[in-house]
Amino acid sequence: MKAQMQMHTGTLGEPTGNKGGLFARALTLLGALVLLVPVQAQDAPKESTQEKVPGQVAQKKDRIEITEAHSEAVKRGLKWLAKNQNKDGSWTADVGFKLNHNYRATASGKGHVGVTSLAGMAYLAGGHFPGRGPYGKNVEACLDFVLSCAREDGYITYASTRMYSHAFATLFLAEIYGMTHREDVRAHLQKAVDFIVKSQNQEGGWRYVPLDRGSDMSIVVCQVLALRAARNIGIRVPKATIDRAIDYVVASAVTGKTQHDKHGRRYSGDLGTFHYQKEDLARTTFPLTAAGVTALHGLGVYSSDLIDHGVDFLQSRVDHFNSLYGSRGHYYFWYGHYYGVQAMYTVGGHAWLGYFRGLRTYLLDRQLADGSWPNRDGPGPAFSTAVACLILEIPYGYLPIFQR
Repeated sequence: MKAQMQMHTGTLGEPTGNKGGLFARALTLLGALVLLVPVQAQDAPKESTQEKVPGQVAQKKDRIEITEAHSEAVKRGLKWLAKNQNKDGSWTADVGFKLNHNYRATASGKGHVGVTSLAGMAYLAGGHFPGRGPYGKNVEACLDFVLSCAREDGYITYASTRMYSHAFATLFLAEIYGMTHREDVRAHLQKAVDFIVKSQNQEGGWRYVPLDRGSDMSIVVCQVLALRAARNIGIRVPKATIDRAIDYVVASAVTGKTQHDKHGRRYSGDLGTFHYQKEDLARTTFPLTAAGVTALHGLGVYSSDLIDHGVDFLQSRVDHFNSLYGSRGHYYFWYGHYYGVQAMYTVGGHAWLGYFRGLRTYLLDRQLADGSWPNRDGPGPAFSTAVACLILEIPYGYLPIFQR
C-alpha cells in the first residue's frame, strides 16, 4: 500500500517558528519525488469586514467567487451565534454521543466546549479576531471559556465532553495562538497537544475517551487536524505520533481487494472508502471517507491512490448523502461536509469547484429565517450553524488550517 503513495512526514513532527509553518506537500513526479513547499500564515486583515473577502482565494483557476448571497448567509449565521452566546462565553448544546443513527444526550442546558470551539473558529474563519471588529469580544469570551475548561493534565473537557471536543478546542487554541502569540494560550496548547500524544493507542489511533484501546476514523481525523494546526505554529509534535497515525489511516482504507478482519471474516467495500474501525473492518460511509482523505492531507500525504479513489467516491455519492441526511440537518450531514469540504479544497480543481458550488446552493436554500441551520439529530443549532459558517468560509482563506 505504501508503495502506491508519495508522502512526506520527516519534518511534520518538528516545530517551526511562531509566525507560520511548513505545509508538507507530496507531489508525484515519475514515481516518488518529494518536495517541501513553504507556506506562510496569512496576515490578519487590517479591518474585520466580509466585503474584503472576495478575491483572496488561492489559485485563479479554482477560485470561488464569493457571491452577495454567500456573504450574507455567513453574516446572518455569525449574528445568530453572537445572539445565542452565553455570558460565560460558551454556547449551549447537548453533550452526548451517537447511538446507531441517533444522538443520545448525556447533559443538556450546559456550555459545550467542543461546539464553543467550533463557533469560535467560525468567527476566526470569517475574519474576526480577538479584541478586533464587531465580534472581537465574542471571540475573547469564547477563548476564556475554553481555557477555563483545561485541566492540569492538558485535557480540555466540560460536562463530561470527550476527545472530539478536546480536539476541536486544541484546534481553536492553535489558531488563536497563531494570531495572538499569547504565552498563556501557548502553555495550554502545548499541554493539550501532549495530551493527544499520550492518548494515542497501540493501533496508532484514538477513541472517544483517552487511552481507549480501540480507535475510529471520526475521532482520529479530529486529533490529526489539531496536531497539524499546532505543529504549524511551532508546538512540539513527535514524528512517531504522525507516523503511527499514517499507518492507522492507511490500514483503514478500502483498496478494492478482499480483506479480512481480526476474526477472519471477509469484507470488501467500495474502492476509496474508509472503515469506521479498521480492526473489525466496520462500515464505510461518506463522512468516514471524507474524514479519511482529510486525515491523510493533515498528515502530509497529498498524492495517493487512496486520495484519488476517495475523492471519486465522494463525488459519486454526495447527492445521495444529502438526500439521506441533509433535510433534517443530521449530525452525519454536518461532520461529513465539514471534512468533505476540506478534502475537496485541498485537492482543488474541478472536483473542488463542483463540490463547493453544489454544497453552497444546498446550504443557502436551507438556512432558517433567524440565520441558523437545523440540527434535529445532534448537539443542536449552535453546532450546525457553526459548522455551516465554517464550510462557507473555507474560500475566504483566513484560517491557516483551511489553506492549501
